[in-house]
Amino acid sequence: MSELILQLEQVTKSFGESKVLDGIDLSVYSGEFITLLGSSGCGKTTTLRIISGLESPDSGRVLLEGKDVTWEEPNKRDVNTVFQNYALFPHMTVEENIGYSLRLKKRKKPEIWEEVQKALTLVQLEGYEHRMPHELSGGQRQRVAIARAVVNRPRILLLDEPLGALDLQLRRQMQSELKRLQKQLGITFIYITHDQEEALNMSDRVAVMRDGRFEQIGSPDEIYNTPKTSFVAGFVGSANILQGRVEYAEGDKVCLRHPQGVVWARNLGAPVISGQTVTLAVHSEQVNIEKNSQGYAAAGLLGRVREKTLAGGMLRIMVELGNGEELTVSRCGISTDPEPGDTVLLDWNTQDAVLIDLGEATA
Repeated sequence: MSELILQLEQVTKSFGESKVLDGIDLSVYSGEFITLLGSSGCGKTTTLRIISGLESPDSGRVLLEGKDVTWEEPNKRDVNTVFQNYALFPHMTVEENIGYSLRLKKRKKPEIWEEVQKALTLVQLEGYEHRMPHELSGGQRQRVAIARAVVNRPRILLLDEPLGALDLQLRRQMQSELKRLQKQLGITFIYITHDQEEALNMSDRVAVMRDGRFEQIGSPDEIYNTPKTSFVAGFVGSANILQGRVEYAEGDKVCLRHPQGVVWARNLGAPVISGQTVTLAVHSEQVNIEKNSQGYAAAGLLGRVREKTLAGGMLRIMVELGNGEELTVSRCGISTDPEPGDTVLLDWNTQDAVLIDLGEATA
């Protein structure tokens, strides 16, 4: 395990009557890429501003490398920020923008030039030093903003939705570039976004936020495949969520009786008992679907195909169950079977469905 570089301890923040952060705790390790993921207004940006020193918490502590910096000024923290709008000085060249903080530190001109060239090489903008911001594309301006932030080699780099203004193709390209840059520099990145794909593709860990709290913190695999709450399951990957009654359990495998049939799921949380109503989540790509003209099955859920849609090469099949619930099945490419109106049977492998909203398992 890498050294602990940042800790937030029971941090709270309110603006007027609105509580934005509700006693959050977070540990960040040296050299990791951690993303705060959540919808607008969940507290992501406020958390970043408190880490940077641009906001002060109402209560709680911010520890940087073990030192309490809760009330330290931003320039006293070894932390830099990259904003969504890049915040470049329009009257300065690329070289002058990147070297600005070094000039404030009274570094010698040859040293500044050398560091600027290193930064330009890192972001693959060699030869752009004399250009003005208005002469650059959005992706190039974003690279300059990153170069300006890393030229001082901060211990932590905060990135506030830095790809939000870019088009989809460029955003995906820059995701790879940012990850490459982070690994090359070894700087701890704390990144915020509302884009789940961005978070899962780039991060070592993801912290899913909701209403000023962390719903779940874990690796991308843990967040996607083993969500702990209905919110995480629905927000990350838009899983199918449904309830059933526990028939019986065999270790971590649980048999559930649903109004439309019998299904299985894994239980990684607190123990369950027979007759208990529980909630499971299963991703659309993990749901098996086949035509069932008999209208009967010993296991699985019976339903009727309501519609099929194709978007971006992904086929989405909406299935309505007999009790009115809808489940989504997704596949890559185009398929002719089944068609709208067909009766189908849905099921999944036990390991692909997980019980949620149970809390942690106890020994």
